[in-house]
Amino acid sequence: MIQADETFDGTWPFAAKFSSAAGFLQHYVDEGMGRPVVLLHGQPTWGYIYRRFIPPLAASHRVVVPDHMGFGKSETPADRVYTLSTHVENLTALIETLDLRDITLVMQDWGGPIGIGYAVRHPGRVHSLVLMNTVCGYGSAGRRDLPNPVETPWFRWIREGMATGRTEAVLSQLGSTILSVMQIVGLERLDRVDSTFIRAYGAPFPTPADCKGAMEFPLDLALGRVRDFVREGLAGVPALKTKPAIMIEGMLDRAIPPALALADFNGLWPNGTAIEVPGAGHYIQEDAPEVAIAAIQAFLGGL
Repeated sequence: MIQADETFDGTWPFAAKFSSAAGFLQHYVDEGMGRPVVLLHGQPTWGYIYRRFIPPLAASHRVVVPDHMGFGKSETPADRVYTLSTHVENLTALIETLDLRDITLVMQDWGGPIGIGYAVRHPGRVHSLVLMNTVCGYGSAGRRDLPNPVETPWFRWIREGMATGRTEAVLSQLGSTILSVMQIVGLERLDRVDSTFIRAYGAPFPTPADCKGAMEFPLDLALGRVRDFVREGLAGVPALKTKPAIMIEGMLDRAIPPALALADFNGLWPNGTAIEVPGAGHYIQEDAPEVAIAAIQAFLGGL
C-alpha cells in the first residue's frame, strides 16, 4: 500500500480519497464535475496508469479512479478472497457510497471483467462503456474459430510457471520484476519508461504479501474460477447491448488476443466503433495515451 501523499515526482498530483464501504481501505481519485466517468485499471497496475487521462477528462466530467483491492494506494487485506466476484462487490460498494449514476465505464485488462460484471448487474447506473484491450466474455461465447484466451504468451507463461514455481516466484516479487512482467503482457513504448515509471508501478508490492491481488488475478482465469460468475451475469446482457460503447485496441497485445477482443466487442455492439492502434500493446494507456484520450473525449462529446 503506497503512502497517501506519494506523488511520484509530481506525476501523480491527485488528492487521495479513501472509502471503507467494502470492508477495507480503498483508495480512489475523484476529480472534476459533471456526469461521472469511472476509470478501471487491470493487472498488475493501479490508477497511476490513467495519470494522463484524468486532467483532460476532468475538464468536462467527474472522473473517479479507484485502486482495486491489493493495488496502488488501496489496502491488501490478508483475510480476503481475491476473485472477480469480490472485486465487483468492492466496486459496487464504492459506486453506491459515492452515489454515482449515468456512469461511463472506461476499462482495460481486468478492469473490463470487473466493470462488465458490475454493468450487467446494475444496468440502471451505467450510461456507456469504453473498452481497451479487454473482453466482456459475452460477445464471443461459443465461437470456436477465435483464439483461446489462455493460449496467449502471457497465460502460457502463467500456466507453465505454476508447475515449476516460477509464476509465484516472479509475481511475489513485483516490486523488482514489474517492468519484466509488463513487457511479457505487452508494453511497447519502452522509450517512455524511466526510473519514476518503474518506482510508481513497483511501489504497491514491497513484500510477497503485498502481491496477493496481483498473483490471484491471472489464476482466476487460468484456473477457470471466473466461469460461474460470468454466467450468472447473462441476464443483464440484453441491457448491456443497449448502451453506447466503443473499443480502443492495441494490436500488439500479448495477454488478450486482439482478434478475440474485437470479436467479443462486435458480438455485443455490431454497430459500435472499434479503433485499432497498430503500434500499441496491452497497456494502451502507456503506449498510445494520446490516441485513447482523444477517442474517449470524442465519444463523451457525442453522447
